[in-house]
Amino acid sequence: MKKLVKLLCAGMFLAIAAPALIFAGGSKEKESRLDTIKKSGKVILGTSADYPPYEFHAQINGKDTIVGFDVAIAEEIAKDLGVKLEIKDMDFDGLLAALVSGNVDFVISGMTPTDERRKNVDFSDIYYLAEHGVIIRKVDEAKYAASADSLKDRMVGAQRGAIQVGLAKVNIKGMSEEEAENPHSQVKELGKLPDLIMEVKNSKIDAVVAELPVAKAYVGANSDLMLAAYTFKDDDGGSAIAVKKGETAFLEQINKTIARLTAEGKIDQFVSEANELVEY
Repeated sequence: MKKLVKLLCAGMFLAIAAPALIFAGGSKEKESRLDTIKKSGKVILGTSADYPPYEFHAQINGKDTIVGFDVAIAEEIAKDLGVKLEIKDMDFDGLLAALVSGNVDFVISGMTPTDERRKNVDFSDIYYLAEHGVIIRKVDEAKYAASADSLKDRMVGAQRGAIQVGLAKVNIKGMSEEEAENPHSQVKELGKLPDLIMEVKNSKIDAVVAELPVAKAYVGANSDLMLAAYTFKDDDGGSAIAVKKGETAFLEQINKTIARLTAEGKIDQFVSEANELVEY
């Protein structure tokens, strides 16, 4: 009888304990993005390569290559991680969706870490600060070059999803920060900056707002365009690198690379070298 009771007790213990043991044995700590990157031997960059000198296409040794100072920073991150860099080129407004879905590991694309973007992704330390300029046609210099007020009732363009959309609404159209969340009939948003440049060249819009180094690159490449005399500063300011939310270890490694490059003066060097590659 005692043996039977012992057997029954043992059986009950196993019945109760078995699911817990199976669960414990089958559960694994979720692999971090950094672990996945190191295991695969590559890190995938998402960028929108239409934004010289940040990222753009250039002919290098007869081959179309994505270059720019953002790309140079990405290469340094890959080097510090001991992996290869793979680049995926896409529209700017699709970059964060690609990051959240896991199609890319990180995003470097002259992106400002706004509060709205921080709801969905995490950002690195700021790696570059820039002002924002306004591109106009040279024939319109007398009309639009001196004051942003001159464009208040004119059609202005900015890259869809970029910080310049809000800057155009606030600094040119006179909207409040809250109102700037809404569309404006005289602010045209397109996914690719070259398309906006063609719009202003063909007189379909009167100006394009872009970061100053980028604006200078496009003006240098188009003799019929010029920069207006005024610039805008963004209080949120600066460009940062985006990673998927919660990937703390990966973000720490990225910040270490940014700190090293800043201390070595490499980022200014990368900007200078990228400007030399822009085809004017």
